[in-house]
Amino acid sequence: MENLRGALLMMLSMAGFALEDALVKSVAGRIPMGEVLLFLGCGGALAFGLLANRQGHCLTSRLVFHRAVMLRNLFEMLGTASFVTALALIPLSLNSAIFQATPLFVTLGAIVFLGARVGWRRWAAIAVGLAGVLIILRPGFEGFEPAALVSVLAALALSGRDLAIRACPPEAHPLQLSAWGFMAIIPVGLAMLALSGGPVRPSGTEALMLGGAVGLAMLGYYALTLAMQLGEVAFVTPFRYIRLVYGIGLGWLVFSERPDAPMLIGSAIVVGAGLYALWRERRTAANRPFQSPAARARRQA
Repeated sequence: MENLRGALLMMLSMAGFALEDALVKSVAGRIPMGEVLLFLGCGGALAFGLLANRQGHCLTSRLVFHRAVMLRNLFEMLGTASFVTALALIPLSLNSAIFQATPLFVTLGAIVFLGARVGWRRWAAIAVGLAGVLIILRPGFEGFEPAALVSVLAALALSGRDLAIRACPPEAHPLQLSAWGFMAIIPVGLAMLALSGGPVRPSGTEALMLGGAVGLAMLGYYALTLAMQLGEVAFVTPFRYIRLVYGIGLGWLVFSERPDAPMLIGSAIVVGAGLYALWRERRTAANRPFQSPAARARRQA
């Protein structure tokens, strides 16, 4: 029963993130992306900061200067700025498809930077998944969108953020990490806003959409946290891929996007490779001696 609740919460979380993406893309034609980042950064920092303070987790803790925390925030800055920029430049469905490669990038990063050991089957899954990304991108062929590389950069950077989280000290609470991550977005938003010529006053509708995007982001993060707490990670995690379905559906309904065959085929390959890699991880983990998350974090720090 807990796994079912976790799966439903994961699906709710992905719906929140997909709707947030659609709202951000809707205002991208007139509101500078730096201004959008400021809305997201300030709203998220305020919400998570208040929650952290309410639970007794100080945002002025010296943990913010821990190397892994600072690296996590750096990747958050780069990843979020790239992702929001990609939303403005390429179709929502294409951005959603590329972003599904993130779990494979995380696995590859864990092998390269954390010394994770994987067998040839997961290496093959990574290779197949990367081939799927190339099918989606179509470099050198008609239909290739160079701006899609910004989405690839976002997926790589946010994968780096997820890897850095594994090395963060166990004393750093998730609410603190989330608040610091949103705070890190603010200076990037200010810099992008200065380069774009300054802010634009949003209309009433646009202000509501930006506020809705912030609220949906908070819903997504909260539901994601609950999902991972309630259900088994190996059971709940595959439901992340439903974000692709939401992204394609919203792209079709809201922005009249029509995914072509290469994008659909590449997406299916990426999702299939990711699910296989997760399945292999679950089988391998079942044969490992138990080690608490705190012990793993201390070993990786």
